[in-house]
Amino acid sequence: QVQLVESGGGLVQAGGSLRLSCAASGRTFSVYRMGWFRQAPGKEREFVATITWSGANRYYRDSLKGRFTISRDNAENTVYLQMNNLKPEDTAVYYCAASFYDYNYYYSSSYGYWGQGTQVTVSS
Repeated sequence: QVQLVESGGGLVQAGGSLRLSCAASGRTFSVYRMGWFRQAPGKEREFVATITWSGANRYYRDSLKGRFTISRDNAENTVYLQMNNLKPEDTAVYYCAASFYDYNYYYSSSYGYWGQGTQVTVSS
């Protein structure tokens, strides 16, 4: 079992920045990759970014490249999502997820553990 707790969400004006954190606990030694997903009202949950626990591989949703950066601090068992130049369309609940396996990182079904989510609201 892995427990995930997100933090760092909030209200920000367009063009601003936020850094989300995801603290992992429990069986973290078995984690292969961590991911961030988001879900806007009335829309399906979508992939944002992923990083392997080793930090060797990172992948992003194409439309977010250059604005979002995923990183991790293994000593703190924490994964971060730095979001810059935020836009109103980035408004969503952001979820952290963990997987023990090297499944297709793009799909939410590839992750077995999820946090409760943190709200990000970007005003125009």
